[in-house]
Amino acid sequence: MKRFCYLLFFLLVLSCSREKITPEPEPEEEKPEEFVPAARIEGRVALSYVTYYSQGIPDPTLLTHICYAFAELYVVNGQYREFRLQGDESRFAAVVDLKKNHPGLKILLAFTHTIVNKDNAQEGGFSDMSSTEEGRVAFAQDCLEFIQIWGIDGIDIGWEFPGISWSGHKSNKAADTQNHVLLMKQLRQTLGPDLLITFPGYVMNAMEVSGGTRYIDLKGVEPYVDFVNVMTYDMDEAPHHHSALEDSRAYWDCARTLQAYRAAGFPTEKMVLGIPFYGRISFSKSPSAITYRQIKNLDPSLYSIDNWDPTASVPYVSRISTGAFYCGYDNAASIAQKGSWALSQGMKGLMCWMYNGDDDNGTLRKAMWNAVMKP
Repeated sequence: MKRFCYLLFFLLVLSCSREKITPEPEPEEEKPEEFVPAARIEGRVALSYVTYYSQGIPDPTLLTHICYAFAELYVVNGQYREFRLQGDESRFAAVVDLKKNHPGLKILLAFTHTIVNKDNAQEGGFSDMSSTEEGRVAFAQDCLEFIQIWGIDGIDIGWEFPGISWSGHKSNKAADTQNHVLLMKQLRQTLGPDLLITFPGYVMNAMEVSGGTRYIDLKGVEPYVDFVNVMTYDMDEAPHHHSALEDSRAYWDCARTLQAYRAAGFPTEKMVLGIPFYGRISFSKSPSAITYRQIKNLDPSLYSIDNWDPTASVPYVSRISTGAFYCGYDNAASIAQKGSWALSQGMKGLMCWMYNGDDDNGTLRKAMWNAVMKP
């Protein structure tokens, strides 16, 4: 029950099929070598979330899609008013400018349920906005106009999640899950067939609970979305792996996520497997998580990194003094293995949260690109 509560309140993620995964042998120590990017294969997805608060511009040669995070809703007295970008508009403009020299790059505006703008307040959010046809239509029209003004390619709806709240936003277990479907339907009607609609997906299908339902009706939204960015991370905390490919010791894993999506009737070819560019330590202690960059910079006299768990097919950090498990994460070796597995299962590719968690050499984004574009 304790682990189940962690899932509800800390956004854990998802997994794959019942087919037994044969663990690959422990990879040899990574040796620095010249990076040779694989040729782009049309139809495959290498996507990153890029935040308003991070520094630097992403490398457009190693991505097919960027979800710019975030935009937030303005809902006053239960009525949707508008949405606005979080952070400085100039950063968003700089990311959009990448399309000038890389027209094949797709850029989506990612929405969040959280509020950071000082002129806004956490009120009804997605729950109230989607509860009426008037609200859904107004929001969808605003999205279309924004896309047309900026020349971007679509939107990503990060309502995390219908029927549940852990950051102060309103939720309604009796109606949210169905209203989420109606929202996606309205977006498709307004945006038309060519603009992209995606969402960050939970690792399970909609679940009946006391008073209604929580999470996303996967079969219900499927006709209206291009693909789902499945958040296959934060599926547990130390001393378990949070992004295991297959590991019965963890609360959840990638294999069980794929199984859940297939059981819900969601097509595998619309799934993009999530890769964390960070390690999960805890959901309640500080630090709760550290980026891959920070992992690489840990004091080698105190921590051992790149330990390999052949059962979970992911690395982990341990404390040298005790040998205790400190955090699980992903490195180039695990990303390569997950990419091969995802493609073998029929998925579209990989996505990461988040771009600036990578190290200065771009180790993880390079690995993600080549894992996705492997012939």
